Amino acid sequence: MLRTRARYTFQVAALLAAWAAPATHAQEGGGAVPRLAYGAQTRGPVPIPPSERGLQAVVAEPWLRVSSEGLVLEGPAFDRDGDLLFCDVTGRRVVRASPDKRLSTLVSLGSLGPGGIALHKDGRVFVAAMGFAKGVGAIVAVAPDGSGMREIVPPGAGYMPNDLVFDDRGGFYFTDFRGTSTDPKGGVYYVAPDLRTVTPVLPHLAMANGVALSPDGKTLWVTEFSRNLLHRVELADATTPAPFGTAVAYHFTGPAPDSMRADADGNVYVAIYGQGRVLAFNRNGIPIGQVLLPGRDGGHNLRSTSMALRPGTDELLIVANDGDGGQGATIFRAGAFAKALPLYSHR
Repeated sequence: MLRTRARYTFQVAALLAAWAAPATHAQEGGGAVPRLAYGAQTRGPVPIPPSERGLQAVVAEPWLRVSSEGLVLEGPAFDRDGDLLFCDVTGRRVVRASPDKRLSTLVSLGSLGPGGIALHKDGRVFVAAMGFAKGVGAIVAVAPDGSGMREIVPPGAGYMPNDLVFDDRGGFYFTDFRGTSTDPKGGVYYVAPDLRTVTPVLPHLAMANGVALSPDGKTLWVTEFSRNLLHRVELADATTPAPFGTAVAYHFTGPAPDSMRADADGNVYVAIYGQGRVLAFNRNGIPIGQVLLPGRDGGHNLRSTSMALRPGTDELLIVANDGDGGQGATIFRAGAFAKALPLYSHR
């Protein structure tokens, strides 16, 4: 027993001596101190995370310089005339860009900043808008020429609508951008085709932001801005997730998943606000590609918020702004994996 204990004591002492030896050697100046060093993949403000570096990547090109100022752009969508509608959050208006790139104001929203646009099959433009200062929001509808504004979800309802998408029945889903990462007060709600009945679908989210539907309308996608999550929800019906149908498909690194769109193959494109890029996922939520915005490695055009697919094509138009970086507010374009969903498929 004593011999075994002595052998154990000797072994422990030998290990301690071996561990101590390198430290003593380093203190005596026997070698260089190991150092971290920036490389091509880690230098700059927004390095691509290691798990995403192997994805197919393309660099978008500028399509339209909206302003030399860093206006916050959001929520692009195409109308039946081929015009691109998008939100000027800073100016609290919805802007129309014609095919020849002429800009005009469709509608101004007064105290609320628009953030999301979706088109009803009757041609009306539905706009989700928020007022951060007062913590209120609304969804309004206007005619194709911007007239006849009507409140669909009024400010008094208590939501902060950020984005919305129609289904085949004429109802729509919208995201409620309330809450924080530790106080998830937001969620996703469904407004029935009667445009009156509002039903919770996915509650307790932290700043629910983007929302999209699969081509068959059976899968709902949602981004949770404040907790960096992509939710994939299989639907039993318009307001009910299927049994075992909810999952977090992806956890983003860094800031932060914003709005999204789906294509005709069921791929989903998520704008990454703060990183100047768009991540593309297949119908199962597996990342398969990315679109990078010019200047991102130098810290420019990082506020990428949303995108739209031009009907009948695979042209992806991405809205972004450079904040106070000097490059203003720009719409970029790149090619997507597949073509846009039909204009009035309500997706």
